[in-house]
Amino acid sequence: MNIYDLVIADKEKIALEDVFLAEDSRQKLQQLIKEHRYIRELSQYGLPVSNKILLHGYSGCGKTTTAKALATALDKPIYILNLSNLISSRIGETSQHIKQVFDKAGREKAVLFLDEFDQIGKARISEEKDVGEMRRLVNTIIQLIDYFPAEAVLIAATNHPEILDTAIIRRFQLRLAFELPTHAQLDAYYAKLFSPFPQYDALVSRIYDVSYAEAKDYIYDAVKFLLIKALEQQERPEPEG
Repeated sequence: MNIYDLVIADKEKIALEDVFLAEDSRQKLQQLIKEHRYIRELSQYGLPVSNKILLHGYSGCGKTTTAKALATALDKPIYILNLSNLISSRIGETSQHIKQVFDKAGREKAVLFLDEFDQIGKARISEEKDVGEMRRLVNTIIQLIDYFPAEAVLIAATNHPEILDTAIIRRFQLRLAFELPTHAQLDAYYAKLFSPFPQYDALVSRIYDVSYAEAKDYIYDAVKFLLIKALEQQERPEPEG
């Protein structure tokens, strides 16, 4: 397996201002961006920059979008690796593949986004016969995180932080929680979604207690239905007088 076949070099540009975030999370990310802007000056004083972020919480609430937006703000390429596609029955090969990706991101001073990061924890607790191998994999991850260069940024995302190894969690300077959006947050998001087609806003009922991703899929499906219905009516021949 060629490890780079599993790595997505995402080129989508997303402004951090367009991401729906809790205010404290936004402030922490803005501080990180400022630190990297002045990384040389900070290094002269022996001050380390924050470059390791753990995003945890509900699926569909903006973890991947946040990673892309941070890469855009830092003007860095982003490489996305889904660990659920990588964990191999040969744990030694998994360690080598992960190291290759870390090395590439470090060389290029890129943002490395590790999605489904809990796969390491899940594998560790579910495969009793391979506990020794999984411990070595966790140790490899810890070493890679420890020596990840300051000019690059590591972002890990998980829906299940409770099963991650505590030694790994401690390596992340920032840990940002992603909760289901409130009604007010969803209303603001709906306003943004309907902005290209405001004529349908009043025709589609809003749903709540869902993720941003679920809300987006729901609205787009409803709008597509209404738009196609309108187009079909336009195509019908006029009845003869």
